[in-house]
Amino acid sequence: MGRSCSAIVGLAFFLMIVAGSCSAQLSPNFYSKRCPKVFNTVKSVVHSAIAKERRMGASLLRLFFHDCFVNGCDASILLDDTGSFKGEKNALPNKNSARGFEVIDAIKSKVEKECPGVVSCADILAIAARDSVLLLGGPNWNVKLGRRDSKTAGLAAANSGAIPSPFSSLNTLISNFKSHGLSAKDLVALSGAHTIGKARCSSFRSRIHNETDIDRAFANARRRTCPAKTGSGDNNVANLDFVTPNNFDNHYFKNLIAKRGLLHSDQVLFNGGPTDSLVRAYSKNPRAFHADFVAAMIKMGDIKPLTGSKGQIRRNCRRVD
Repeated sequence: MGRSCSAIVGLAFFLMIVAGSCSAQLSPNFYSKRCPKVFNTVKSVVHSAIAKERRMGASLLRLFFHDCFVNGCDASILLDDTGSFKGEKNALPNKNSARGFEVIDAIKSKVEKECPGVVSCADILAIAARDSVLLLGGPNWNVKLGRRDSKTAGLAAANSGAIPSPFSSLNTLISNFKSHGLSAKDLVALSGAHTIGKARCSSFRSRIHNETDIDRAFANARRRTCPAKTGSGDNNVANLDFVTPNNFDNHYFKNLIAKRGLLHSDQVLFNGGPTDSLVRAYSKNPRAFHADFVAAMIKMGDIKPLTGSKGQIRRNCRRVD
């Protein structure tokens, strides 16, 4: 009996050690010896890209979101289609809207010259997302690194609801985030990323023309660039935050309280439901928003990373080596 218990305790301890080592594989210091200049290299390219086009910061941040929500943070979103392979770029949530791939290419090229075959595209996405937020006035955080790149993509998963839809109900959003290991608080904090960037007319047409929980003047202004007829002006864009669209601040939450959320999935966060209190808190306290956003970004970056000998380090982010 005693020997059996000892064996069980020993096995449990071993499993704890293994689990701990797996979760600890991602570290801010992962490249400190093999590629010590990686952070400066990534930041220089991101800085140049945002200086040319402020919107690019939001686009790079969105790439990281859409990558992590489909089979984990593995750079699968960066893979191009080939004759025998269909990637995620043409999945419904990404087609004609995911952008910034050329910036990632430029970063990868520069990093490869500095440290060939060392830094993954998945980690480049993570660093670029952080730098984009920081350069637009948002918070800083230590990016955990050590991810490897996938050899496959998840087109079916991307098309079947893995990425939250702009038409989702609050319950659907909460369930979606929960399936990725993220809480309702994470949902609201990460949605605050919509304080920067733009959305296509096709993603907010039904809201501005059909919904009633919307400020009338706000809706009328958006209707000028987004006609009611489906197919008309689908690719016209509007700022997600019309007050300070290029600054990472907490105006997004103030907009929701004023019924000026552009997407249906934005406004449901403040519509008499359980997330109202968080929206109010973030609208009054930008520090609280920043702190929870950082925690949620780090948590999201931990979604099913490929580590150790899994996956590969792509030399070109667009194709499998």
